[in-house]
Amino acid sequence: MARLSLIVLITIIPFILTLCSSFSPENPTDRRILVLLDDLALQSSHSLYFSSLQSRGYALDFKLADDSKIGLQRYGQYLYDGLILFCPSIDRFGGSIDSAAIVDFVDSGHDLIIAVDNSASERIREIATECGVDFDDDQAAMVIDHTSYAVSDTEGDHTLIASDDFVQSKVLLGSTKIEAPVLFQGMGHSLNPANSLVLKALSASSSAYSANPKTKLSNPPSLTGSAISLVSVVQARNNARVLIAGSLSMFSNRFFRSGVQKAGSSIKHAKSGNEQFLTELSKWVFHERGHLKAVNVRHHKVGETDEPAMYRINDDLEYAVEIYEWSGKSWEPYVANDVQVQFYMMSPYVLKTLSTDQKGLYFTAFKVPDVYGVFQFKVEYQQLGYTSLSLSKQIPVRPFRHNEYERFLTAAFPYYGASFSMMAGFFIFTFAYLYNK
Repeated sequence: MARLSLIVLITIIPFILTLCSSFSPENPTDRRILVLLDDLALQSSHSLYFSSLQSRGYALDFKLADDSKIGLQRYGQYLYDGLILFCPSIDRFGGSIDSAAIVDFVDSGHDLIIAVDNSASERIREIATECGVDFDDDQAAMVIDHTSYAVSDTEGDHTLIASDDFVQSKVLLGSTKIEAPVLFQGMGHSLNPANSLVLKALSASSSAYSANPKTKLSNPPSLTGSAISLVSVVQARNNARVLIAGSLSMFSNRFFRSGVQKAGSSIKHAKSGNEQFLTELSKWVFHERGHLKAVNVRHHKVGETDEPAMYRINDDLEYAVEIYEWSGKSWEPYVANDVQVQFYMMSPYVLKTLSTDQKGLYFTAFKVPDVYGVFQFKVEYQQLGYTSLSLSKQIPVRPFRHNEYERFLTAAFPYYGASFSMMAGFFIFTFAYLYNK
């Protein structure tokens, strides 16, 4: 019996430690990432990218995508906080993983990176479609650009793109400008117009198109110009983040170390922008940047400190909240001038932009409207690249009690005057009528 208990204890301890080290919005560190590969050789051919993740404290678990023992959950708990799919040709995942399980993984607030090439299977395309991205229907299609291609020894190979059309966002790509173009060779995709959560992180030029480079064009290509996205990102409403790249080779050591010269440019860069671009983007995907939290939400009457159970109409109140941003190592004050609070009942009766002390504290003061009912303090903050904040606190508002009204209302003075003048007039008329001969 003692031996059985020891075996059970040894079995569950690693699982408990896994849960304890998993991602927490309050402390987004020590994250475990499952990396599914078509071939374990990718572990060495893409080692620079994996090393950049490991150097920042991520624990990578490399598995073949068709391994029969892999799974994302155990006993109803997720074992990983992020998933990297470098297995474009996989037709069927091993273990308990399938397309629905991966979509549920993202729906549960976890992060995902997908990289494909021309061997992209229907399974991978299906997952990408669920994220708002549609790859070219032609399996052999590649992005071709006769203007913005990378100059190479292979004359006429215009499938090797040198792109520098980045998304203009310091939150996604960091504050350091990416000087060198990014090398891309792979499939293009379009964004689903019905999905407002997906956006292009790297776009093709206006002269690009998607077609099979080995055959003549018999029909106009379905994807052309800047409508082609090379790398896209998604931030779901639950703040899960997804990166979808149409090229697996852009993550490779060869592309990381390769020099690049864009056609028509005299500048030759000793190193492509791939490493900087993908490293910075992975910091965003895994919440090292652009991750916000709100704490110490409070409100009270002016001159008081305790939060009341309800307010009375026309009370003066103060509202405050503290907002911080994760820097990758610690929480730093978030500074912005567009955070707003609503005092809401069916519709916002009060909408105020919060002031800030530049140290994370946001505050404002206003008068309770002359309407009673059940109100909410609501903060709905959505900014490109940042996790969304949705805060609400319910509070009832009551009218004046019968003994709280002023005894003499200024607005009623004309009525008071009319009443007393009427009594005075009646007294004078009565006196004059009775005593007049």
